[in-house]
Amino acid sequence: MTLAVHNRRALYERVVEEVQKRNMFPEDRFEIAALLESMGWNDSRASEQLGMQDVFELADTIWEHIQQRVVVTPFEPPPKRNMVYVTFELTKSFLRGVIFALPMAISVVSMLTLKFSLWSYEYLTVELATCIAIGTILSFIVVGGYTQAIARRGFFYLFQGYYNMGRRVTFQFIRAGYVTCLVTCVLIYGFNVVFNVFPMNMFMYIVLYFFFLTSIWLSVTVMYILRRELTFTGLIIMGIFIVFLLMTFTPLDIIFAQLISISIVSATGMLLVLYFFKVAERKEEKGITPQLPRMSITVYSVMPYFIYGFLYFFFLFIDRINAWSAHDSYMPYFIWFRGEYELGLDFALLVLMVPLGVSEVIVHKLMLDLEDSQKQYWGAETDRMNRFFKKVYFKMFGVIVVTSVASAALVWKGMHLANDWYVGYAGKPLISSDTTEFVFVVALIAYVILAIALMNAVILFSLSQADMVNRSIIPAVGVNALVGFLLSRWFEYDTAIFGLLAGSIVFAVLSVRHMLKVLNKLDYYLYAAG
Repeated sequence: MTLAVHNRRALYERVVEEVQKRNMFPEDRFEIAALLESMGWNDSRASEQLGMQDVFELADTIWEHIQQRVVVTPFEPPPKRNMVYVTFELTKSFLRGVIFALPMAISVVSMLTLKFSLWSYEYLTVELATCIAIGTILSFIVVGGYTQAIARRGFFYLFQGYYNMGRRVTFQFIRAGYVTCLVTCVLIYGFNVVFNVFPMNMFMYIVLYFFFLTSIWLSVTVMYILRRELTFTGLIIMGIFIVFLLMTFTPLDIIFAQLISISIVSATGMLLVLYFFKVAERKEEKGITPQLPRMSITVYSVMPYFIYGFLYFFFLFIDRINAWSAHDSYMPYFIWFRGEYELGLDFALLVLMVPLGVSEVIVHKLMLDLEDSQKQYWGAETDRMNRFFKKVYFKMFGVIVVTSVASAALVWKGMHLANDWYVGYAGKPLISSDTTEFVFVVALIAYVILAIALMNAVILFSLSQADMVNRSIIPAVGVNALVGFLLSRWFEYDTAIFGLLAGSIVFAVLSVRHMLKVLNKLDYYLYAAG
């Protein structure tokens, strides 16, 4: 009796092994039944040799057996990671997030001490400030999609060591960005000629700032994917220094000094990008250079990220457009720069520096844990894995909330200390009006909430769920635009800031909802992302 059971067990193991040779990961019981029949098994043979009622009972048994044996990825346990290495990697991630926002902080410090930065100046006329502001906003919105496409597709090749392919696809998008920039210039020129929105001298300033800033943002993105973030910070410092030299030792006014400096920075940035790629390509293995996919395939694959890039910058600036276009006692043009509103937003934007760094750290750690988890859980333990990572996410959520709130408190306190210092330094306060104070406080709250949404967006992007991010930000853009427009028309123009706040809340809530949807079926989304 014992020998018969042993022989039947051995036969059963051979059948399972043969099934998995034909398909290591069968879809379901029915596929296993089909495989068994192709191997010569029928109901009578299953009954006689293995004691099963029919082939389908045998298929059910094998299916359950495979579910217990098969793990998601290779069978060996994950290697223990060196804690020094992990700490080093997480520190790098934090610094990358902070350094990415460093040029913004340098520009603020430059404005406080020198009264100018690379593209702003304390004593500009409102007309010129309006031109620069419109050119800056246009540059971000028009190029935002291309920066996301470059980051997604370029980094995809660089991560695998295909630097030549990364360079080629990156410059395809850069060329497309320049073409879009030129087409936009033609379109707004035609619009301005037909409707006479701005005088031609103002329009030319808008176009010049728009074009050169677009070039800078494109080169910045490439430096980011090549992990050369500090280079851009150096370029910003160089540009500010050039403006200082031109204003000090030449008769040029601030506008021409800035335009010359911006053109030098943008050209230098592009030359450095070419140099960095050439250096990186030397590390690539020599051989046949693979062909890039057809452009139509590349465009299709990056389109969700392109859309997000456009929507994100539109989201950030729509409240300004609402505030600056609200009618007041003096409105010579349909958009009129309001410095008190912009100052409050610029100061509040500093709150994102630390949360961006922390977000990089916790997302990087999450990806490492997800990689390890696929070797730690059996195929039948996916529910337990999903529950575990849902708990991990809630911890991450708590960390980003605490970090953002603490950062907001520090920025609020720091700005008021800086305000007191500035009174002694310049004889006037930084926050010189109730409008600036009001916008500053509400924007701080909005950016704290936005930091949560951005963390969710980075995680969803890492799992190739860009459509979920877009389904979160599209309603947020609509709410931002509608709330800001209505309030700025019903009340004072500065109430447009509540559009940013309402939009940030919607973005955060919807992105959390999509995160929970992913975490409830994390095994499926990991499989889909792979």
